[in-house]
Amino acid sequence: MFNRSFHNLFMESMILGATLLASTSAHAENKNLVTVTQTNIPTALAQPAAGIANFGKNSSETTIAQTPKIPAINSDASGQQTNSMSEVTSVSQLSDVEPTDWAFSALQSLVERYGCIAGYPNSTYRGNRAITRYEFAAGLNACLSRLNELIATATSDLVTKQDLTTVQRLQEEFTVELATLRGRVDNLETRTAELEANQFSTTTKLSAEAIFVITNAFQGSVNGDNTVFQDRVRLVFKTSFTGKDTLNTRLSTGNATTLQLPGGSAEGLQTFNLAPSNNNLSVDWLSYYFPVGSKIDAYIGAVNGVFFDFIPTLSPYLDSATGGDRALTEFASSSPIYRIGGGAGGGFNYRLSDQLVLSLAYLAGDHASPQPDSGFFNGQYSTFGQIAWNPNNNSGIGLTYVNAYQNRGGIFDFGSGFTLVGTEQANTPFERTITNSYGVEAFYKFSSRFAVNGFFGYTNAKNLAGSGSAEIWYYALGLAFPDLGKQGNLGGVLVGAEPYRGGNPAPANDLSLHIEGFYKYRLTDNIAITPGVIWITAPAQNNDNQDAVIGTVRTTFTF
Repeated sequence: MFNRSFHNLFMESMILGATLLASTSAHAENKNLVTVTQTNIPTALAQPAAGIANFGKNSSETTIAQTPKIPAINSDASGQQTNSMSEVTSVSQLSDVEPTDWAFSALQSLVERYGCIAGYPNSTYRGNRAITRYEFAAGLNACLSRLNELIATATSDLVTKQDLTTVQRLQEEFTVELATLRGRVDNLETRTAELEANQFSTTTKLSAEAIFVITNAFQGSVNGDNTVFQDRVRLVFKTSFTGKDTLNTRLSTGNATTLQLPGGSAEGLQTFNLAPSNNNLSVDWLSYYFPVGSKIDAYIGAVNGVFFDFIPTLSPYLDSATGGDRALTEFASSSPIYRIGGGAGGGFNYRLSDQLVLSLAYLAGDHASPQPDSGFFNGQYSTFGQIAWNPNNNSGIGLTYVNAYQNRGGIFDFGSGFTLVGTEQANTPFERTITNSYGVEAFYKFSSRFAVNGFFGYTNAKNLAGSGSAEIWYYALGLAFPDLGKQGNLGGVLVGAEPYRGGNPAPANDLSLHIEGFYKYRLTDNIAITPGVIWITAPAQNNDNQDAVIGTVRTTFTF
């Protein structure tokens, strides 16, 4: 009889009925009146359950909590006024109860007389199209509940005998649909109770990412060219206390030994290389996201906080952060300017308008040490500022500034001394440095299947242990091909220069290029295979060094 699956019909009916009403059980106190039988739709179904919605860069990385909501009857996902029943567009396929039917008119009269559906302005019934019998039954159930309330609260004089007769006739006409709704809700209650009894936590959700990698530096590596099989596993506990915040606690392990290029270069570092060694287990990320008012999203990083945890990188298709979902390398993911410093600290994104976002942050690398030239304010630090403009969903541009102090490790690291991108000359020009970095990042989506992103950055490093300064440059252009071959796949190509020192650094000053291509093939919603090639010319800014060619087949499991 119906041209749409019963499951979808039932869920729409449940959303309509359960969202608008809190069902109550009542009996007639006046024995001369007819008691109206109601379908038992529990009040709990009308309340949005607390939970966590991921919107970050990959399933095991950055997440910000949002309260899952059942769409209100007077607004759609974009906040525009709408009639929820009109969300069903194929009217010709669902014409079970026409506006001209007696039942439609009868229910309309009851709704307007008793305010059964409070979600409509002035409690009026604004339906003007044919609806399914199950949608109609949900509306009828609302009126049954309302009439029972009036009877139970001794306001039965408001309920006319004629209306009770109409209700009885409607109940008889839609007995099957009402019974089906009641049975489905009872089953849902049972399943919900079982889920709650066996769930890990009422506030915490577990997500995970496991990466298996076969990789080989066919040439250019200084620590061997054997094919290796490596792994990394991450477990993230996402806890929400208010339904709008998220506490992320991540456990990581792995054995992904880094392929070393000449001169101690970090060029070509892949995202899965960021893991504890020898399959040791550690808490390698601890962060907290929470809103402040309606326009500010705040962030606190306690362990290995980084700027791209929460700040827009203007690389929506290639940015894999440190996960295994998109680009192969840290450099291809987003601009190196987001990798200047890290550790503990915080920041926020302030929505100046629907198109403009201001981001400010501060992170300290030596935050836990009380030693001289250390601590949260006196040691290694990075301050960050960015203004990002998204005129529409298909384009965006960002202007970025970072001021940082480094007294150990490289310029482009997480504050831990582990260099992520660039040549050795660019990362450690001096023993102690103060840097000022400037960047511009942008993307443009030409179609649903093709997008371009790019970045350009400049860092000036001043020598604090003596005289002199260094100029460091980096830039790239990336092409992304979403849904290449099938939905969920992703092809990517990037050409650019990882951070290199200009001027005349020893031993050479040749331009080193990074060329990367990959193709992510999604086997299922939870498994993806990504083969790719990384080609580094003139590693360590020296044409005398053999080009590095790295081949990778990465398999990513997520849940």
